[in-house]
Parts: sequence; C-alpha cells; structure tokens
Amino acid sequence: MSETVNEDLYRETVELLQPGDIELAGAVVHTTYDSSAESLLHQLTLDAGSAVAEHAAVGDTYVYSGNDSDEFGVNQHQGLTLDGDDFVWECQQLLREGTFDLVLYWKATGEHDAVIDDIRALDGVERVVGITEDGFEG
Repeated sequence: MSETVNEDLYRETVELLQPGDIELAGAVVHTTYDSSAESLLHQLTLDAGSAVAEHAAVGDTYVYSGNDSDEFGVNQHQGLTLDGDDFVWECQQLLREGTFDLVLYWKATGEHDAVIDDIRALDGVERVVGITEDGFEG
C-alpha cells in the first residue's frame, strides 16, 4: 500500500481527534487480516479495546457495536463503562487494499505509549501508528 495513502489515513485520524470536549489519543492498526478472517478481526478489535480500557482504569466495560444500533456502521465498535455508559474507546474497521486497518481512539490517559505497546503485541497486528491531537508517529 502506498505510504501516501497511509499518511492520508493518519492525517484524517489526527483531524478526528481535534478539537473535542475531551482529549483523545489513538492509533491506526494495520492488520494481516483479510475479509476471510472477520472473526479474528473482531477478536483483535475486542483485545485492542481491552488494552485501552485496562490503561484507562475505568472498571468493567462492555462493547457496543454497529450490529446493535442503526446509529453506527456495521464495522464500528465502542467500549463503554458498565456504570454510566461513559466513553472509553471507539474503533472503526476499514478494509483497504485487501486487509483491514483499525482506526482506534480513546480518552487520553497519559499512558499512550503503553497502550500502543500492548496493541503491537496482539495477534494479527502488522504495524501500529500512534496518533495524538498533535500528529502521528513515523
């Protein structure tokens, strides 16, 4: 995939994080999964969300998915707290040139590098690019 196409996605993700009511951080997760591996992609999405929630230290969370509501796209998922339905993370799954990329963002916790490291360690991850309101790494 062309680096320019990826950089456009990274810039769009930076714009998604700005400006908002809360400070957000995020990542673009390039996966090795194609459309034949959607169950593995779903598990990766849940695992990445769990990594975010663990560092956010917000207690128990659940996943609200596009399948649950007509307000979301089918490939859009959101992690919410059990007490209060507070936003923890959101993820969009994009099929690009044969494999999926995850655009994941969350309420900034000050542990951005640790979250990125945890996501990098997950199965099916090819590359992770950290995103903040100030830009992207790499």
